[in-house]
Amino acid sequence: MNQWQCFFGLLVIAVVCIQKSTGLSCYDCNSVNDKRCLGDENNKLTEDMKKPCPERKGKPYSLCRKIKQVIDFEVNGLLPDSRVIRACGYEDSTYNNRCYQRSGFGGRQEVCACETDDCNGSYTILASFSLVFGLVLLKLNF
Repeated sequence: MNQWQCFFGLLVIAVVCIQKSTGLSCYDCNSVNDKRCLGDENNKLTEDMKKPCPERKGKPYSLCRKIKQVIDFEVNGLLPDSRVIRACGYEDSTYNNRCYQRSGFGGRQEVCACETDDCNGSYTILASFSLVFGLVLLKLNF
């Protein structure tokens, strides 16, 4: 393997893995208002849904969240429904980079939190795949 191949491989890994040094940015939407927020094969997230996270009470937001909410039957005038909400978040001490579920009378939600730019989208697997692919390419060439 020559030096240029090694340099290119390391550059690819750096571009995929290094986070921006500026403030966090996350997808910010609600599928009730915009079906693209579902992020499924029929409703794709778009670049205009990415927003820089503002400060909250003088502190920067520290994570992105994706919340799936389901109302199973009519409760307090709310009809059965489901939605996806994507937004910046600021507190996640117990569930860093994990998902958790909550349920109550008539509904449930799954909340996933992550700490990198735009990680609350549907494409988080792409970065992991790119990293593994880059590492495999480097290994094969040594």
